[in-house]
Amino acid sequence: MAMELLTADLSRSQFNTIRAFLYQASGIKLADGKESLVKSRLMKRLRMLGLSSFDAYLEYLKTDSSECERRALIESLTINNTSFFREPQHFAFLRERILPRLESANRKIRIWSAGCSSGEEPYSIAIVLREALPDVDRRDVRILATDISTKILGEAREAIYEHYELKDVGPGLIKKYLTCTCARPVRHYRVNENVRKMVRFAQLNLMADWPMKGPFDVIFCRNVMIYFEKPTQQWLVQRFWELLEPGGYLLLGHSESLMTSAHRLRYVQPATYVK
Repeated sequence: MAMELLTADLSRSQFNTIRAFLYQASGIKLADGKESLVKSRLMKRLRMLGLSSFDAYLEYLKTDSSECERRALIESLTINNTSFFREPQHFAFLRERILPRLESANRKIRIWSAGCSSGEEPYSIAIVLREALPDVDRRDVRILATDISTKILGEAREAIYEHYELKDVGPGLIKKYLTCTCARPVRHYRVNENVRKMVRFAQLNLMADWPMKGPFDVIFCRNVMIYFEKPTQQWLVQRFWELLEPGGYLLLGHSESLMTSAHRLRYVQPATYVK
């Protein structure tokens, strides 16, 4: 069995079947040339299930009435690449332009991190809010953080990170908002409770129904839409527009742009739009 697993091949037809399923389930379209990525990630599933070929795996997937394996496939192929204070211009804009207006209005604040991965983005947002709003604990502030992967959301709720994952968090902020939980052999830190309590994590497929009603003052959806086709991107942006407060902001990844898309948002600066 081990030798068969080591030499299991992924044919073009099998790859197309897998990417068609992923597209139908999540809206994510795998580009040509991703066969090796799919094979390497799904080989772990074959080993776990004791299957010796991708034909056997696809048959198992088709007959899985519990849909557990379908969810496992989506989680295996979902790319979770993030870091604290990634693309720092957005956090500067949040601190310097958005929060002063919300603070002066003295009202509730609602922020959504869509595609939050392992939690670095929503915790970065929470840290910015704690730094910028001295009375944040007395205000009605909520950060919603969603992702399609239940596995990665479990890691986000744990809020434990190795020291190299905190390279963009200044030592002062680390001392203030994280606690070392393990010093050897690699230092691990956990986000403190006063930051964790500001974030509510929930599983959400962006292609499915959205139970939340909004409105949101800010929606972070960064480096997510690059995995969708143009019509899906436009459809998502319209849904974001509907959930934004008038004057609310949509923040995209800096590799993403709405320049060629039809939408009702106004451009503010790179990857930053306002309703």
